[in-house]
Amino acid sequence: MGRQREASGSPSAGTTSAYAVACWCAGNGWPVHPLAAGRKTPAGNCRTCRDEPHGSAECPCLPAGRWCHGFHAATTDPALLEAWWGKNPTLGVGVSCGPAGLVVLDVDAHSAEVPHRDQLLPGIPIHEGVNLAGLASGFDTLALLAALRGRRSPADDDTTLRVRTPSGGLHVWYRTRPDGPRYRSSVGSSPKVALAWQVDVRSTGGYIVTPATRTPAGVYTPVGTARLPAVLPDWLAAELRRTGHTVRDEPVHVPPPRPASKRPTGRGANRLLEPLLAQVEACAAAPEGTAFTEKLNRAAYTAGGLIASGHLTEDQARGLLTTAADAARPNRSRHSLTVIASALSAGAARPLHPKGRP
Repeated sequence: MGRQREASGSPSAGTTSAYAVACWCAGNGWPVHPLAAGRKTPAGNCRTCRDEPHGSAECPCLPAGRWCHGFHAATTDPALLEAWWGKNPTLGVGVSCGPAGLVVLDVDAHSAEVPHRDQLLPGIPIHEGVNLAGLASGFDTLALLAALRGRRSPADDDTTLRVRTPSGGLHVWYRTRPDGPRYRSSVGSSPKVALAWQVDVRSTGGYIVTPATRTPAGVYTPVGTARLPAVLPDWLAAELRRTGHTVRDEPVHVPPPRPASKRPTGRGANRLLEPLLAQVEACAAAPEGTAFTEKLNRAAYTAGGLIASGHLTEDQARGLLTTAADAARPNRSRHSLTVIASALSAGAARPLHPKGRP
């Protein structure tokens, strides 16, 4: 990872331009990508990337210097920073956490029903004698985890960059050791990989909104005096390993495509997938109550069948599904990836041709 700049060049709440923030991040070795103006979601793809199925790895927009495919387009190239934010100053700034060597704890303070005590800290049974009265947010579960380990809560860690979000949450930034493992992103509500209830982890496969970014709800505001991420504490690294956040680079198995009777054209596949992807993206209109998981599952299951019949490649499917899911639920990337992987695998067991399954 590149060197980190002194705090004197860091962004402050509402007084630093997006271009300056992007340059500051790039100077620290953190690849950045544009966010839609006034929003915390990636800037939209070009028409071709929206209408024609393909994955980010094969997209000609990326080598051409366009921002399609969200954090997959993240860069530190000064020429692209000028082309993107110098000419479009209202765009926000996101950092691709994995390539930046960052682990960011996204602590939520959303109003939600508190789950059973066995679901607050996955893998850690909480004795009935522990008084949980008043526990209501990720701040509380993170403090509980730290207390059980005899540590100070990361939310109170004044040695590292912390950013207050417009919704009242907190982003706690850490950097990984150069010789250490990589970590996967997760959401605090995940039943499989989670650090604590209402505490999301942003790392490989995720991005984070930078300080000074403004949305209609408010500004992402630095807290305290630290303006750079500290090294991830050993005890937190141990917790991330315990909860399955270590990346092993093992791809999810999808059965190979079965022989197709004719060459794939992609057009029929696009006709089938487009309305399903549109339903997923439409979930961005509300944070809950939109059947997001069900709609994403249906789209991914259909894509799996098209992969098996040879009418779509796996990279194309994953690119389309991930882009749609991130547009609708940018804070639930790990959940979305889990749904996509499972549904692709299930759908691949039943080949689907554009005219329907036999």
